[in-house]
Amino acid sequence: MSAPVTCRVAVGQEDLDACFAVRKEVFVAEQGVPEDLEYDAYDTGAVHVLAVRREDGAPLGTGRLLTGEAAAVKNGGDATVGALGRLAVLRSARGLGVGAALVRAIEDAARERGLGAVDLHAQTHALGFYERLGYEVYGPEFPDAGIPHRAMRKALR
Repeated sequence: MSAPVTCRVAVGQEDLDACFAVRKEVFVAEQGVPEDLEYDAYDTGAVHVLAVRREDGAPLGTGRLLTGEAAAVKNGGDATVGALGRLAVLRSARGLGVGAALVRAIEDAARERGLGAVDLHAQTHALGFYERLGYEVYGPEFPDAGIPHRAMRKALR
């Protein structure tokens, strides 16, 4: 059964505002990430993806894809690898397949841009989620905004 969600690349200010509102709820309010760390210069050039409830269009989750030099900064210098980040799903929508749908939509956006792989920095509690979607861990654990993370990568086909 498919998730009761539609994912799309954010278009226009209303979609971007929805993406940022989800991130604020999940990262700032729920996880305690300082707001000045949550929003960064990469947001301007990122491809933002928004997940909305099919029945009424209510925002449920978001994520972003960095490409080119912005991605290379995150993945060790390879501009042919995209960087998936800021994946956030509202608490009320967890367990409905929203996160997996967002990851697939971000991977599709990466393929459309000719990228051969996607990297991400996963919070360690989420490693299993990403592994089920085909991502593989590499490198040591590191802190990001005071939260333990691991780097992961998936080759796109």
